[in-house]
Amino acid sequence: MKCIPYSVLLEQLQLKNVRQLEDLVIEAVYADVLRGSLDQRNQRLEVDYSIGRDIRREELSIITRTLQEWCQGCEVVLSSIEEQVSRANQHKEQQLGLKQQIESEVANLKKTIKVTTAAAAAATSQDPEQHLSELREPAPGTNQRQASKKASKGKGLRGS
Repeated sequence: MKCIPYSVLLEQLQLKNVRQLEDLVIEAVYADVLRGSLDQRNQRLEVDYSIGRDIRREELSIITRTLQEWCQGCEVVLSSIEEQVSRANQHKEQQLGLKQQIESEVANLKKTIKVTTAAAAAATSQDPEQHLSELREPAPGTNQRQASKKASKGKGLRGS
């Protein structure tokens, strides 16, 4: 029908009033779903053009093939994502294992250092903490030249 009465549209679209119908028709015109005009005097919609919503039987095979190709593409993407997640999880597990190994080696080294410093302190009958501080600080007068060389090698501000 090229001229559709408002009463038919209100009934078919299950709208309550003419204002809702006119708003819906205006939105359809802006969305380019239909072209036409509202005849408020005669209470009807005059349709010049509308987009068809039905498909022909010949188009079904094309639509089916397109949807199958889309589904296959989705499956490829999904399997790729799953593979990347699996690789990321393996990498994470390897890194955690490496971290635990390093932490255990550090703990073992700390224990070894404590034991050797305690043994050395006991051999010289000194306090272990004092012995550690003596090991960290060089004896007076030794390596003074190396310390001053290191201090002078630092990058500082240069004047122009």
